[in-house]
Amino acid sequence: MRKMTKDECLDDLKHRILSTDLAPGSDLDETALAEHYGISRTPMREVLHRLAGAGYISSTENRGSKVASMDIGTMRTFFQTAPMIYANIASLAAEARTGPQLEDLKEAQRAFTKATAANDAQTAALANHHFHAVIGQMAHNPYLVASLGRLLIDHTRLSQRFYRPASEEEERRIEKAGEQHDAMISAIEAYEAPLALDLSLQHWDLSRDRMERYVRPDPLPVDVVSLKDHRNAV
Repeated sequence: MRKMTKDECLDDLKHRILSTDLAPGSDLDETALAEHYGISRTPMREVLHRLAGAGYISSTENRGSKVASMDIGTMRTFFQTAPMIYANIASLAAEARTGPQLEDLKEAQRAFTKATAANDAQTAALANHHFHAVIGQMAHNPYLVASLGRLLIDHTRLSQRFYRPASEEEERRIEKAGEQHDAMISAIEAYEAPLALDLSLQHWDLSRDRMERYVRPDPLPVDVVSLKDHRNAV
């Protein structure tokens, strides 16, 4: 592999983590990574520090670095938190979006549609990641966007399963996800905040059970309720 810059190394490691090429919980050897990317250990250490700050990995002084875990405890928190964050961000995005951001969102949707049509699960998951990240940027809320960034790491890894349909019913769910993206774009474009919130919750419910199956075949031991009947909590 050619020598990479720090930013290229950072982007490649993010991609490998999101695509689960680097499995959740796996060890990261600083020396081996520096050799792989053709950079010295000092910039490699900076890259790992940035990844840790964004939630992609965890680092401890005595145990080194690991890809962020997706254990049951982590997933319990994820499934409890994600719908609230997504719904609030969608609502704020419909109130605060700009014209250029709306075009970015439509472009992200075109990439998503192309990937799902090609049955490219990895690209579809990454395109979905970008779609929701753009909505996060539209919200103009640094507190929620920071939370969204961490949630999207696990959401994208989980959705690798969602975009590999094993039945016609699962294929239809993927089609429905694309339709919901289009509806969310229309709501945001029209500044319809309540509708954007409602669509976000519907979108979450569409894929939630399939993502749970990625974690384990049995339901998670957590009270993960649909928020469509609990909008006052959002």
